[in-house]
Amino acid sequence: MTPPQLRAENLTVAYGDRPVLDSIDIEIPSQAITAIVGPNGCGKSTLLRAMGRVLTPRAGAVLLDAEPVHRLSTRAVARTLGLLPQSNVVPEQLTVADLVVRGRYPHRGAFGRWSTTDQRAVDEALAATGTTELADRLVDELSGGQRQRAWIAMVLAQQTPILLLDEPTTYLDLAHRIEILRLLRTLNTHHGVTVVMVLHDLDEASRYADHLIALRDGAITAQGDPREIVTPTLVETVFGVTCTTIPDPITGTPLIIPLDAAHDTHPASAG
Repeated sequence: MTPPQLRAENLTVAYGDRPVLDSIDIEIPSQAITAIVGPNGCGKSTLLRAMGRVLTPRAGAVLLDAEPVHRLSTRAVARTLGLLPQSNVVPEQLTVADLVVRGRYPHRGAFGRWSTTDQRAVDEALAATGTTELADRLVDELSGGQRQRAWIAMVLAQQTPILLLDEPTTYLDLAHRIEILRLLRTLNTHHGVTVVMVLHDLDEASRYADHLIALRDGAITAQGDPREIVTPTLVETVFGVTCTTIPDPITGTPLIIPLDAAHDTHPASAG
């Protein structure tokens, strides 16, 4: 089966009279991992929400297999796109298992009958995110990191060919950040899932993404293979940080080394 194609053409999104994205053109590589990076307020989350059909463009369109997503039914979109927003509200007294079960709603029939396929998808999502032992716990009693993994499990249970995740490593410590990023890489490599995620850490984005989209002030500064586009010039242009880059000794992807102007221009005196 041909993987679904996701792209944006001349996408302009505004909040009231304030434009946030201006004439964005992107094509998401299918069955690859794309990371969206940029400073706070540049439009990263807005772009992801527009691709996930949460926001209506002022101009242009988000196209899913050449069809504007806003013309598709909610169920049709939910079977293709799994969206994990940055902020989520959980009803009181909802367990982790109940939350993950919600990921199966787009696949349920007219009578909502629960199937062995549904149960298998939930069990696999819990296992993949390390939340099986948390299944009976209330979501609002979990730590930030545990709660994030529960939400990711819900999106995984949806079993869509495209995953959109807004800062999926938020609230996670280093070990769990790596665990989630490796999980997304496994889903991509072994199951062909197209992953699009907003990340703050440029080193992590460069290491785990095949494709990078760098935003600043609502416009694309660069997009492409991180090995090719992540340069000191790009980092200074997008983030305003003077740096040098070196190859990651494990992956060969760019590592960002910020430069301290005071130390670089005034070496410490001996003695």
